[in-house]
Amino acid sequence: MSDTAQTTGTVRTYQPILGVGAVLLGAALATFLGRLLSVGAGDLRGALGLDFDSASWIGTTYNMGMMFIGPFSVFLGGLLGPRRVLIACAGIFTLLCIVAPFVSHFPLLLAVLALAGLTAGTFYPLSLSFILRNLPQRYALYGIGAYAFDIVVTTHVAHSWEGWIMRTLSWRWIFWTDALLTPVMILLVLFGIAPQPLPKPKDGQAPPSWRGFLYASVGAALLYGALDQGQRMDWWRSTTFVAMVITGIFLVLCALIRHFIRPNPLINYPFLRRRNTILLAFVLIFFRFSLLSTVLVVPTYLGNIQGYNADQIGPVLLWLAIPEVLAGFLAVFLLARIDTRIILGSGFALMGLGCLMNASLTSAWSGTNFQLSQLVLSLGEGLAFNGLVGVLILDILNSGAMSRGIDLLTFSGFFQTIRLLGGEVGSAYMQHFLQVREQFHSNTIGLHVQRGAADSTQRLQGLTLGMRAQATGPDQAGGRAFELLGLTIRKQAFTLATTDCFLLLACAAVVCMVIVSAISSHKLQYKALLASAKGQNA
Repeated sequence: MSDTAQTTGTVRTYQPILGVGAVLLGAALATFLGRLLSVGAGDLRGALGLDFDSASWIGTTYNMGMMFIGPFSVFLGGLLGPRRVLIACAGIFTLLCIVAPFVSHFPLLLAVLALAGLTAGTFYPLSLSFILRNLPQRYALYGIGAYAFDIVVTTHVAHSWEGWIMRTLSWRWIFWTDALLTPVMILLVLFGIAPQPLPKPKDGQAPPSWRGFLYASVGAALLYGALDQGQRMDWWRSTTFVAMVITGIFLVLCALIRHFIRPNPLINYPFLRRRNTILLAFVLIFFRFSLLSTVLVVPTYLGNIQGYNADQIGPVLLWLAIPEVLAGFLAVFLLARIDTRIILGSGFALMGLGCLMNASLTSAWSGTNFQLSQLVLSLGEGLAFNGLVGVLILDILNSGAMSRGIDLLTFSGFFQTIRLLGGEVGSAYMQHFLQVREQFHSNTIGLHVQRGAADSTQRLQGLTLGMRAQATGPDQAGGRAFELLGLTIRKQAFTLATTDCFLLLACAAVVCMVIVSAISSHKLQYKALLASAKGQNA
């Protein structure tokens, strides 16, 4: 399968399979840099000489840029075509990643990161729509597997890669890794995506307007930033948080009102009102929330309780890519044989089971103790994400959006927004939940550890004896013993709070299974789709 384009009297051939590779690589690079900025936040803080509050804006600024361009990419893709958008944005993104480590002025660095997020954010929304429109139907299942592998596995590689570059190279490779690979993406775009003529408004049709997209994009970016910084800013007690939330909601409402007063020909909101689309949006939010078990909760526990750094956390997560790939192959095999909702529900069932297994942890658990539960979780993630992408594609095919480019772009832009904003809602809530539960357990344990109580006195005496060899006198030994007892209380409180997080994630998996059961069956299934494709090729 190839496309041709007339260029200066000659016919140039383009291979869409290279274009598919380009958008898959772009989606992986956009996700990977975001993960590296999160995992390497401590190393960046030390290398750049920043305090905790300032450094926290590094990842937030990049992701706010991605959030901004999510809705706006619908406008850009429909107006300019994917080839022009991807080449321009990939080129700018490469330059920004090269220069970012040399920017010493912090506000300027944030500006560079915001621009990097703006450019990288176009890679993801345009990927799924391009794959669907350019991959032959007989290869549809392979496209699903590659897309799912591209996103999920990238997430687990970040810890190991960040640890390796910090050990053997330098922190600058947090940025230069993407700068090295993005030119490969540009080459794939050049040879794989044919140029498209610029669209011309029909007679009597108003030209596309960018204002509504701008309002929605700025509003979504502000809401994302507020959620990402909410825990640090103490939520509604911060005037900055309040201002970002109110302004963000106001701008999103302005975008909606403007669209219904002056409809934009590049977006079709009514297409998103379908039942399955709404339910799948909730499924995507719950999937992103469930991923926090391996992306956030386990690394946070190992870092806080066992003192693991990124280099040590990496091996705990990296090997999960293998069972995820195997589960992905199984899901692709099953997609052509059974209802996609069964695969999706089975994935969430395994993820819930893995969280329940982790809920039995103690403060003595190390990375090896998570192996069995992580295996179950990774198998569930592979099944769930491949099943989710499979259901999303079936929903598009059954809706007829493949023949309506505006509906396809609207669908892709909507789910990119849900992926980022919904995922951030889950992450912000989990961090808040973890802190609240830690305070609760700390207070509860503290009620049973009081001065003068027999158990407390006995424990303090034992700790004091152990500290005498390292202290200059009995008072100093007693003080250190009291500090150790406090650390023990906090350690146990954090462990119990982590257990509560896993229980919450298990409940979320059950809720999502209920939502999956409410998704309507699609008339066109992959079995019929593949049979039709084989008949056409016969």
